[in-house]
Amino acid sequence: MSFLIGEMRKHIEGHKDLTAHNDILDLDADIVSIPLVNGAAVITPLVKEGDKVKIGDIIGKRDDHFYVPIFSSVSGTVKAIEKKQTCSLRPADHVVIENDHKDTKAAGKFLNEDASKEEIVDYMKEIGLLGQGGAGFPAYIKYSTDKCETLIVNAVECEPYITADARTIEENLDYLKQGVKFALQASGAHKAYVCIKEYKKELIGKLKALFEGNQFVEVRPVPDVYPMGWERTLVREVLKKEYDKLPIEVGAIVSNVTTLIELARSAKEGSPIYQKIVTVSGNGIEKQHNVRCRIGTSFHDLVIACGGYIEEQIVLVAGGPMMGMSVTKDEVSTTPTTNCVLVNKYEEINPIKCLRCGTCSEHCPSGLQPVNIVTAYKAKDKDRLVKLKANTCVECGMCSYVCPSKIDVTENVRRAKKLVGK
Repeated sequence: MSFLIGEMRKHIEGHKDLTAHNDILDLDADIVSIPLVNGAAVITPLVKEGDKVKIGDIIGKRDDHFYVPIFSSVSGTVKAIEKKQTCSLRPADHVVIENDHKDTKAAGKFLNEDASKEEIVDYMKEIGLLGQGGAGFPAYIKYSTDKCETLIVNAVECEPYITADARTIEENLDYLKQGVKFALQASGAHKAYVCIKEYKKELIGKLKALFEGNQFVEVRPVPDVYPMGWERTLVREVLKKEYDKLPIEVGAIVSNVTTLIELARSAKEGSPIYQKIVTVSGNGIEKQHNVRCRIGTSFHDLVIACGGYIEEQIVLVAGGPMMGMSVTKDEVSTTPTTNCVLVNKYEEINPIKCLRCGTCSEHCPSGLQPVNIVTAYKAKDKDRLVKLKANTCVECGMCSYVCPSKIDVTENVRRAKKLVGK
């Protein structure tokens, strides 16, 4: 981190009113294509064309140094295993299933409300529980520690447009209460902070009522700035501490709020994550909604459910506008970590020469110097990039957002990271 740091965060326009109060649509697609992905790991298919599957059947698994099962989100027939583009733009095998709409479920795996730490962590592993904030890190790994003192429940949802977490909370308050209880037991933490942006007065009131009388849980409103939802920024805000690589270094575990809701839901219903609420928003779509859909639902089906595109030239993004990835085809499928499909009208951007103003460095939440990283990248100076810690960039998009020259600084830093990795 540079000692020449600025505010490291910024209030940005949220556009959340587009979906914050609209009806949640229910979509039960005829075909799902479930990506066999978890990070860059290889997932082995466990089904073949013609097989009959139920909701919760294991159709693939990662089994290297991590164990991550992939489940069917519908009951029906496996039509194919095909290579398709994913949200990360990398091709991967997809299990294509024709939905019979009977919602037949496999034998359930349940968890007692008063389960022990070991039972909860084992259950997280069995149901393939992934962090729902976007990274998709296996939850059982995060909770396999005896060093946690503080649990931070991340309900901040700081990316513009996205309201999926907030709507999920509103619909699942009881599951949230039980999920936090599970997380406290599994982590061994002495205290939990449920963090949410301070302007969400109504939801804050509901959360405070939910945890009233619980001395181990505190609802903590946080400033409406970006990237407050990044775990490093959140730890800095709540605990006033800095760490090197992981929050556990300062005795903290940070879990996305939907992750804990899904843990409690799975424990009671006996099924892994097979559907989720996805925000479908932007100015390039007819109607903006949150949509409850099955894992493996195509972006195309989500867009059609919201009235379709309003013009031909659009930018389709998997995720929010800051950290999301632009995709070229709407055949891309939702995954357990998909929280938003953003559809915006195409706008021509004409960058000008860098002004060397340092605004990107002042606002970088990692305390980096993006302008110097880009200069070193263009010179192919790997040693300089290492000294500038280019590989620690989390690609939050802040540098591009604040750049007065309209330069896509984030993309250049992303390329610098790849150069360092070679």
